[in-house]
Amino acid sequence: MDSKTTAYSPLPAPQSPSQGGMDQGRIVSIPETGTCLDSVQLDRLEKAFRAWAAESPRSDVQLSRRRILVIFLLIRYTGAKLNEILALDPLKRIDFNRQLVDLGNEDPQTQTEPRNVTISTALASELEQMLNDPSFRRFLEKQFNVDPGFVRRKFYERAQALGFPKKLGGPEMIRKARAVELMQRNMPMPAVQTMLGHSTMNLTSAYVSFSKDDIAQVTKLFIEREASRKTSARNSFFGKIQALQKGDIQTRVTLTTAGGDTIEAVITNSSVERLSLKESRLIMAEVKAPLVIVYSGEKEPECSAENRFYGMIEQINAGRINTEYIVRIKDGTRLCALVSTQGAQWLGLGVGDPVWAAFSCFSVVLNVD
Repeated sequence: MDSKTTAYSPLPAPQSPSQGGMDQGRIVSIPETGTCLDSVQLDRLEKAFRAWAAESPRSDVQLSRRRILVIFLLIRYTGAKLNEILALDPLKRIDFNRQLVDLGNEDPQTQTEPRNVTISTALASELEQMLNDPSFRRFLEKQFNVDPGFVRRKFYERAQALGFPKKLGGPEMIRKARAVELMQRNMPMPAVQTMLGHSTMNLTSAYVSFSKDDIAQVTKLFIEREASRKTSARNSFFGKIQALQKGDIQTRVTLTTAGGDTIEAVITNSSVERLSLKESRLIMAEVKAPLVIVYSGEKEPECSAENRFYGMIEQINAGRINTEYIVRIKDGTRLCALVSTQGAQWLGLGVGDPVWAAFSCFSVVLNVD
């Protein structure tokens, strides 16, 4: 997947926006090739670091390389700046039980807010195991104690060994790539901004109902879900339940996402009870790509689908039988729609074209895990 730093560019306003429209929003611009590493490349780089850290027969070199590996993993998964990580005492400020990295020292040079950043249970367990090794603990008694220039050189070397441009392997670019990766995986923008320590977040009125605790909970749910990759659904939304309208057999669930969009879902009353749903509860809504319908043009489609979102085509992956559309909506969320290639030819859409993505309330699966 191509990547780009988050940038906002206006779309033509739709003629008749619905509750999911873009009358107040702008969407993330189309990524440009080679701006930063994508998820697959990041995973390759991580494997390269792990192999490099373990391959030296000398114990002192292994300790030095393991230190660089820990620095890489922390930047890779927290999105922190290099000087934030080098100022961190890894033996004291990583809470393995709560899966939190304490970046609490406020340093004017970092230009970021002090914060606790969530990491996955798996990563916390791995770091705990490494840092509990007696020889490695002694090696880190004075924290990381390493020159930033040396760290950058090692990052560059691993990137170049894989054939990546040198600059894309730098710590700053890994931080940038992590931000893009999170947004491409539909982590809510306020959560991404909080995680990266942005001092001024784009918190418009759409985010008023989401507290700091809500954002922290959403982040934890997202990070664990990202690490486990248990679902096959391509489209996911984190939101808060605004209303429950109970019927004889089914209940209409209305939730608002952190980006200010409204999602309607209809599930059975027994499912509401089993999931213990109630107003203000945080929940994840998922929709499979074949259930998303794409309508071309700026005019809101006249259809029965309750969930309709205005956006633009960011990417098209054409196959012999099916074609995949990636649609970017106002807050940067990416929706994936899968249509027949014959239907795609009939639509005649290209990258950058305005479209509406729609799906029925019966297509939405709610998940509280």
